[in-house]
Amino acid sequence: MDEPISDVEQYPAKYWHALDDGRIQCDLCPRDCKLHEGQRGACFVRGRVGDAMVLTTYGRSSGFCIDPIEKKPLNHFYPGSSVLSFGTAGCNLACKFCQNWDISKSRSFDRLLDQASPEAIAQCAERYGCKSVAFTYNDPVIFAEYAMDVADACHARNIKTVAVTAGYIHAQPRRDFFAKMDAANVDLKAFTDEFYVRQTGSHLQPVLETLQYLKHETNVWFELTTLLIPGLNDSIQEINAMSEWIVKELGTDVPLHFSAFHPDYKLNDKPPTPAKTLIQARKIALDAGLRYVYTGNVHHVAGDTTYCPACGTELIVRDWYEIKQYRLTQEGCCENCNTAIAGRFGQFAGQFGRQRIPVRVGAAA
Repeated sequence: MDEPISDVEQYPAKYWHALDDGRIQCDLCPRDCKLHEGQRGACFVRGRVGDAMVLTTYGRSSGFCIDPIEKKPLNHFYPGSSVLSFGTAGCNLACKFCQNWDISKSRSFDRLLDQASPEAIAQCAERYGCKSVAFTYNDPVIFAEYAMDVADACHARNIKTVAVTAGYIHAQPRRDFFAKMDAANVDLKAFTDEFYVRQTGSHLQPVLETLQYLKHETNVWFELTTLLIPGLNDSIQEINAMSEWIVKELGTDVPLHFSAFHPDYKLNDKPPTPAKTLIQARKIALDAGLRYVYTGNVHHVAGDTTYCPACGTELIVRDWYEIKQYRLTQEGCCENCNTAIAGRFGQFAGQFGRQRIPVRVGAAA
């Protein structure tokens, strides 16, 4: 049974307004939830108490882990570096295939055992030598106020911030949120509105608008991920249409990751994605003009490797999350022909590798 929202710890939320009928409307994402006293939004973590909107997961996490940055996945954002990753609970989408459903669909705050202030998180990342902090596991859009405060604390210590998100957010909070982010991996879940409506309970257009905003109005480094689900979003026609849109609207330098689906949550009637489907999708996207296309959740070294788009040199050879070869200059250029590679690079000082290290942060600042 859900806890009454008045019984859980609350934090004042932004992005809402009062309606003439006595309800208040959440203006964070395109769901536009309209709430009476005591009601929660579709995300479960934002709700109404009195005449205001509150966030119930500020300072509360489902856990902290140190991961390789490639796991987000980000292949062009300080390769080999480590990232302190965490999430909260809830989600503003309703994906039937959610791979983190135990967190994103949680209706219990008992899972949120780790409490941490923004300053404590930044201190932890610095203590463990993490290049960045990632808001992940569930969509950080729904805990935007917390994520933005953590980002400020991180930037004060020269630590980068990463959002792993579906990009389902309204224009004003989008500006505020991404102004605090250095990088993002955005789930482009499919390229038809029918898929978004039937499988996620949302719509495609707001996600496309977020991607266009990131490309044309920010300096945020971003990469895309599409989870290919057999029979739902893996047709040659759809992958080709999506690839052509990316080339036209975002350019040829945006990395695209095709990831393998495994049956989970409410979508157990579909088989796992065959590796050949991902390899074919990668070829379609490369043929459409994209320069950096990757495969994920399968063992495919060619699909993990970054190639120079000019001379074809294997620049960063990966085997899962391990870097076997690194041939970029500190400025991010090909060592063979000096072509600049899109991304954020620096001095390569080794790699974090395939480790996953759980850590406790604590509430103290």
